[in-house]
Amino acid sequence: MPFYESTTFNRQKPIGNYIVDFYCYQFQLVIEIDGNSHGEPVTQTKDIKRTEFLESQGLTVIRFTNQEVEGNIDAVMVEIEKLVEKG
Repeated sequence: MPFYESTTFNRQKPIGNYIVDFYCYQFQLVIEIDGNSHGEPVTQTKDIKRTEFLESQGLTVIRFTNQEVEGNIDAVMVEIEKLVEKG
């Protein structure tokens, strides 16, 4: 059974001063889906700060672009599954 069939993900979960796209308590995993604005230098700096905070809380953060999710969701799921299996 794939991990996602027995796992709960919360969408738009507040953590500290941030709202993450997806959060899984079981794996202490944050999944962020980044739109086009995340390629801008100011946004990249904010993303780094956000990731550093989340990781300081003991969370693992993984990021995907909208294009990755929309164009190849299977590859995205494989990456998430690899991360989950690693523990």
